[in-house]
Amino acid sequence: MMTSTIVSENNQVLRQTVLGSRRLSNYWWAMVISVAGTGFLLASLSSYLKVNLLMLSDPTQLVFVPQGLAMGFYGVTGLLLSLYLWGVILLDVGGGYNEFNREKEEVCIFRWGFPGKNRRIEFTYKLDEVQAIRVALKDGLNPRRALYLSIKGKGEVPLTRVGQPIALAELENQGADLARFLNVPLEGL
Repeated sequence: MMTSTIVSENNQVLRQTVLGSRRLSNYWWAMVISVAGTGFLLASLSSYLKVNLLMLSDPTQLVFVPQGLAMGFYGVTGLLLSLYLWGVILLDVGGGYNEFNREKEEVCIFRWGFPGKNRRIEFTYKLDEVQAIRVALKDGLNPRRALYLSIKGKGEVPLTRVGQPIALAELENQGADLARFLNVPLEGL
């Protein structure tokens, strides 16, 4: 979801917040995988130590090789995956904003990335380089609905978040509002 707000008093700056990895579905999957990974690891340890470490079952009856070992592998893998998900959520990878500033005559697209030299991903363009706002629609098994900023000689820059597709009416409204604000055509509908 993208939320738009006019930042300046004279309606010259439009700022859209872009939701990154701090989505409800990511919290849900990180929590589920953390609990499952911990359960598998405790079952493996219970089978090795012959001490019940789980409340819901008794894995002490499992033979450590191969059952307990396999459960330990699943547990470690699950915990590593959940650590990755929690790290991505903590860093808010993909989150950021789109700022359209008629006062400065520029567009700034900002996103957070992974740690390193490219943690801050920022693109700045002059308003006169903006050709159009393009709506991309693809239905089917892997639907995609997104807005793109068409830049002269530089291609297209995505404006919407990655993941769950935006409702068609909301996408059209956002595209039309942005095209009106920038005084450029809306393409792709």
